Amino acid sequence: MSRILFWVGLICLIVFAIRSKIRSAQKRAEQQMRDAQQRQQAPGGPAGYAPRGAQKPAIEAETMLECAHCGVFFPAGEAVRFDGAIYCSKAHAALPPN
Repeated sequence: MSRILFWVGLICLIVFAIRSKIRSAQKRAEQQMRDAQQRQQAPGGPAGYAPRGAQKPAIEAETMLECAHCGVFFPAGEAVRFDGAIYCSKAHAALPPN
């Protein structure tokens, strides 16, 4: 008789442990869903900080060109073109290429 009570008690403990794990997993999943919904509604996040996934996109790199006089590389947007050559400044455009 004591063996039967032992096994019944052990089975009850196992069932209780499994149910407890399932409940805690469900609560965790519900909390994560609530947090995700709050993050979507308020992109500023707590204390005005943006969430990690909401960072600004990186600026695309600009093409770099080489100055015909000094050999320094500079962004294409700053180029000065003179007599078919590319220079880094107006002063170098006035000088002869090396």
